[in-house]
Amino acid sequence: MEEQLTREEALTRKGFKHACHIMLYGDSSAKLFGKIPIKHIVLMQMRFDGLLGFPGGLVNPSKETLEAGLSRELHEEVGVAVHVGVDNHICSCLSSSCSELIMHFYIKKMTESELKELEKAAVTTATDHGFEVLGMVRVPLYFLRNGGGLPYFLSHSFISNSRAQLLSALQRCRLLSQGEIEKAVSQAEQMRRTRSGDPH
Repeated sequence: MEEQLTREEALTRKGFKHACHIMLYGDSSAKLFGKIPIKHIVLMQMRFDGLLGFPGGLVNPSKETLEAGLSRELHEEVGVAVHVGVDNHICSCLSSSCSELIMHFYIKKMTESELKELEKAAVTTATDHGFEVLGMVRVPLYFLRNGGGLPYFLSHSFISNSRAQLLSALQRCRLLSQGEIEKAVSQAEQMRRTRSGDPH
C-alpha cells in the first residue's frame, strides 16, 4: 500500500523525483453496435513497454509547477494543449516500486468533442506518438458476454499503480457503481488465473 501525501507535503520532500499522470474523461451518447451504451469515454494509452497507463510523465517542481509540467507532458503525448489546474489534483503518494519517486494523479472532465479531437491529435501531431506512446485507448466501461468489455480490459498488464488509479477514479467520478467495479475485478482475476493455468 502506497503512503499517501498531500500535494503540499509531497513538494516539501527532498531528494525525490515527481511523476504526474492524468485521467481524461467525458460523457458520451454513443452506442456500441447501435445498442450498447458507451456512456463515458475514459482515455488511457499503450506505452512503449507494452503496458497500459495514463498520459503524463516526470516533472521537475524546481523548474515548473506540477500542473505546468503535466500540461507539457500532455502536449508531447497527445498533441494538444490541455490546461491542468490544482483543482484537478486527486492524490499524491510514494511509489511502492521506486523508493525515490512521488506519484501525483489528476482527473479532468472534457466534452466528447474535445476528447475526439485529442484522440486525432495524438496520432497526427503528438511528438511522442510511435515512440514513448504507441496509441491512446478507450477504457470499455460496459460488460459483454464471457467477460468482454471492462473485465477483459482489466486483465491486461498496467504500469505501476495505474490499474488501481483507474478503479478508484471510476468510483470517484461515479462512472460505474461499486458493484459493477467489483464484478469487473472479479471476472478479470478469474481470466488471469485461467491464463496462468491456475483455475482457483
